[in-house]
Amino acid sequence: LKARELHFNSEVSRVCLLIKIISKTDVSAYDIIQNLFPDKTKDFVININEAEIALVKEIKPDTESRDLEKLEKKGLIIRTHGGALPSHHPAHRHIPFFMREHEHSEAKDAIARMALQFIHDGDTIMLDGTTSAYALVPYLSSLKDITVISSSAKACFLLGNMDINTICTGGHMLTRSLSYIGDDAIRTLENYNADAVFFSCRGLSEDGLLTDPSIEENLIRRSMLRQSKKKIFLCDSTKLGKKYQHNLCRADRIDVILCEKELPHIEGYGSEQ
Repeated sequence: LKARELHFNSEVSRVCLLIKIISKTDVSAYDIIQNLFPDKTKDFVININEAEIALVKEIKPDTESRDLEKLEKKGLIIRTHGGALPSHHPAHRHIPFFMREHEHSEAKDAIARMALQFIHDGDTIMLDGTTSAYALVPYLSSLKDITVISSSAKACFLLGNMDINTICTGGHMLTRSLSYIGDDAIRTLENYNADAVFFSCRGLSEDGLLTDPSIEENLIRRSMLRQSKKKIFLCDSTKLGKKYQHNLCRADRIDVILCEKELPHIEGYGSEQ
């Protein structure tokens, strides 16, 4: 790509990111990325073909990794491989579900297989709207007479196709995450009791705090935690040592933390397990 063809100042520092579309969806990835980077005088989104999009983004010359980490911990950006995306509160403007679904997919799959040991025939379980919880869904076909209560529209659709008894919370859908939030969703959850909840969030700090950029999704998780006997946190290793704006709970409230790597010491977790 030549600077004169895109009509931008070649003296300004920029990065070029190649985005690969792994699976087709009803949502245009090109439109999503355009909306995430609306300033067309600084950032350029180029549709290369059906499977690839190039993002040419202006950056400051002195941008360093530790600066990005500081912004991420404040919930202002979400770091990705080779760069960062603006979080743009509220929650529905975070990274779209279909992009997050393929982030650290091997780790999420390994964690899902570990989680299966905590589900038994006849159980009622809750799943939040995260991609970590969604990764568990295909493995549920081996179980009999289970009921799944979920705030994820995509998970409920797949569970229905698998002929698994499914209860969807309903509520206001976050279009980016395809999950439900709000009072209606919480009222639905309060009508049920579950044997276990399987959930995730964006960060687990060394001092035992579970946090997330989205207060709306945390409210759903809190309701699920209240209604479930066993609380199981699906935590891939990228979440370790991270702390975001909104607190979910402390690690001493969690029965099991599943991670594809050995957990470091987490304050409060495991002291009474």
